Amino acid sequence: MDSTPDRTEGIDVPPPHEAYADAPDLRREMHQVLALEAERDGRRAGPGTGPPADARTAERVRLLCRAALMDRLASAAPGPGPVAAAVETAGQLVLHDRRHPDLVAGPRHPDTVTLARSRLYVRQEYAAWTAAGRPGT
Repeated sequence: MDSTPDRTEGIDVPPPHEAYADAPDLRREMHQVLALEAERDGRRAGPGTGPPADARTAERVRLLCRAALMDRLASAAPGPGPVAAAVETAGQLVLHDRRHPDLVAGPRHPDTVTLARSRLYVRQEYAAWTAAGRPGT
């Protein structure tokens, strides 16, 4: 398991402080991710702004936000548990994007990313998603 994902080794992605510059603080983002999870599970109605364009987009937003949150937590307190959670959730985003490449926002395609380097992919996609105005939310 890669516990030092900041070494880009040919992958041009922003470091965490840049990728997550426009992210809400960790506490707020945790609440947002929990809300997305509740909406997905039907425990809570969706946001008042209306439903996302489609279910694939909503699922991608949920996976991206969750993976970004776990990456941020692992970057702040790198340890076996947080790093494993970050790699697992990042891998879920990569696998989703491989099935739905039309949703990819950044320049690096998910087929070119190994699961061991998937946290870098999360940073690329989160930065591109926020730069595009957070579509699908």
